[in-house]
Amino acid sequence: MSRVDLEIRKTFLTVLRYHPFRKESSQNITRAMWVVLAFLLAFSSGALSLDKLNMCMDAKHHKVEPSPEGELYLQCTPWRDNACCTANTSTEAHNDNSYLYNFNWNHCGIMSPQCKKHFTQDTCFYECSPHLGPWIQPVDQTWRKERILDVPLCKEDCHQWWDDCKDDYTCKTDWHKGWDWSSKVNKCPAGSKCRKWTEIYPTPKSMCEQIWSNSYLYTTYSKTSGRCMQLWFNGTNPNRKVAEYYLNKAQQHQSFALTTLILAFASFSVMMS
Repeated sequence: MSRVDLEIRKTFLTVLRYHPFRKESSQNITRAMWVVLAFLLAFSSGALSLDKLNMCMDAKHHKVEPSPEGELYLQCTPWRDNACCTANTSTEAHNDNSYLYNFNWNHCGIMSPQCKKHFTQDTCFYECSPHLGPWIQPVDQTWRKERILDVPLCKEDCHQWWDDCKDDYTCKTDWHKGWDWSSKVNKCPAGSKCRKWTEIYPTPKSMCEQIWSNSYLYTTYSKTSGRCMQLWFNGTNPNRKVAEYYLNKAQQHQSFALTTLILAFASFSVMMS
């Protein structure tokens, strides 16, 4: 459930709790319903644009707000004009077993350089991107309060990632959970077996969607479509326009839902009058 959905639900429940229409006349019930609708309309007019085009998620290493970071390191440099990561985070994103998450990329032998560069880029994208707002969701985890879900990835990025890792090995499908952390560094869990990448992930789609618990959504959109997020880019960040497209799409959906609600309330008011 998104931030907007949570806020609308909270507003609705607050009005239901405190507005004095319970056990009252039908006139008061109708009045209370219009109060709820007014709250929803007022909130929805600006809630979806709640800086979702320029925001940082509430997670382990993210800044509170995005800002320029002129000293970002190597693969994270494309975000230097506006980033949710610090220079130190960008450096650590390139290190094996960095303090960011103590994650061991070499859990099934040494990961090839061509494969690892994609995970470094993935980390830069996750830590630095200020344009993930439409896909940020609340989560109940000890190390973060928010995550991304179903971020639409460009086909080229997903396919190249899979192709560059296809000769590597891993023992798990979902890398977010299920590891043996007894040594404070992730190891393959008991009973698991290191297998070739293509056995665990037979297609680019399976890898991109499963490896981080559906953080990414596989698409057939190309980088020129304006409908998918790019892990790899140079120059001006193209992902802001993509986020804007999906944000506008969500606003249109909510406007339709509110119109339907208004018509339902109007019909109810006529029946109760």
